[in-house]
Amino acid sequence: MENKPEFKPIPYWCEIPYGISLANDATSVAVDSQDNVYVFNRGPDPIIIFDKNGNYQDRWGKGDFIRPHGIYIDFEDNLYLVDDVGHFIDKRTKEGKLLLRLGNPNKPAPWQEGGMFNRPTDAVVNSSSGDIFISDGYGNSRVHRFDNEGKHILSWGEPGSDPGKFSLPHNITLIDNDKIVVADRENFRLQVFTENGEFLDQWHVHHPMSVRLGPDNNIYVGEMGPPPVQEGVKNLGNSILILNTKGEFISRFGDELPGSEPNQFVAPHGIAIDSKGSVYVAEVAWTYWYSRQEKPPIGEIPSLRKWVRN
Repeated sequence: MENKPEFKPIPYWCEIPYGISLANDATSVAVDSQDNVYVFNRGPDPIIIFDKNGNYQDRWGKGDFIRPHGIYIDFEDNLYLVDDVGHFIDKRTKEGKLLLRLGNPNKPAPWQEGGMFNRPTDAVVNSSSGDIFISDGYGNSRVHRFDNEGKHILSWGEPGSDPGKFSLPHNITLIDNDKIVVADRENFRLQVFTENGEFLDQWHVHHPMSVRLGPDNNIYVGEMGPPPVQEGVKNLGNSILILNTKGEFISRFGDELPGSEPNQFVAPHGIAIDSKGSVYVAEVAWTYWYSRQEKPPIGEIPSLRKWVRN
């Protein structure tokens, strides 16, 4: 029997200086080798950097992105930044220098025809080969694989609900550098493939928005809530699910209902886990939840959270 990890929230863990804003949506989050925290957000400064204690470090990217969506930091501390409406993925240094661009800004591939790209969502990198895997996305039903220089190797997937098909591949991660896990969001499942796109398995979860492998070799899944017709029903997403690499349940944290309290989630859109096992969650809180409420809250809407192991 595996040990069940227990987590507790750290309220207001980061200090955002006056004049800097996440504009309600911290779309995604990643940590580097020093456990610095990089937040890809839809505010005026798309990249905001904190140390592990929440102290502000730096910001950059103003004017470089159209609609931030996903972030990944590779084994060399390079950033992969996925712009969904822009239809491109940038590889950049920690300081923001552009190293590689996949896709052409504002030039999407034809909708749902499998080309590169139509509103891509996330990226992950194999630390042995340097190969890049892209989930694509809102306007596609596809996963693309590239080498470390950006040369296209192969793609797989098509619209549908059968094994190997996708309904909004929204996030992506790697197990042991040889298995790809895709958050097949609107099919309410994770799908597991070889690096060559061969289907291996599928695991039912509730509306997976985000997925990342932690240093403990567990899989962390951010589950979005139910559709409006079931708002108010308890225990339907709005939480972080933890699975082992066989897809077996280990633990879950987050309250049984959504909200703005420190122990609640509304839209866990991005996840990162640092070397100590602390979990950072970026939420598209305004877009997914508060903008639809009759009376949105007054003041700052929580969109970036930290939970630590007890």
